[in-house]
Amino acid sequence: MIRILIADDQPIIREGIKQIISETTDMVIADEASDGQEALKKVWKNNYDVAVLDITMPHGNGMEILGQIRKARPKLPVLMLSMYPEDQYAVRALKAGAASYLTKQSIPEELIRAIRKIFQGGKYISPTLAERLASELSAKSDKPPHETLSDREYQVMLRIASGKTVSEIAEELSLSVKTISTY
Repeated sequence: MIRILIADDQPIIREGIKQIISETTDMVIADEASDGQEALKKVWKNNYDVAVLDITMPHGNGMEILGQIRKARPKLPVLMLSMYPEDQYAVRALKAGAASYLTKQSIPEELIRAIRKIFQGGKYISPTLAERLASELSAKSDKPPHETLSDREYQVMLRIASGKTVSEIAEELSLSVKTISTY
């Protein structure tokens, strides 16, 4: 039985995932968390076979929590689940140690396939992302400038692009205004 931790701040998403998993015979939701810190505490205290982690949660975003999970439980496969399109975060999540990245628009069967694949020690990427990665590998052009940013610089850039002020971003990320300005 594959024991799964779900970490998502939206109760309706957690319930939906639980419903999808309940229709399988080889998986069970062992625990759930509503924010990043709660997920991290549960990973430290309990053993899971797979963690399904939202990329945007209060009290530690998914990318930061992923990094901490990698340190605490390096063998725990993490499936990053996000409302953001694959082109915004998938490659970053995989480079940071995620075993899979799916959008919340994925079909339920794809979630099940991904969980089974990463439980068996593999990586799972959607056909769409696989095609994009293959295109990038064969392309001879330089990377767009935003792909050269660090994870934190990229987070700040996305927040600026969404219309947030430097002060709002600093408060949201628990950093100083000066630090955000540097990023």
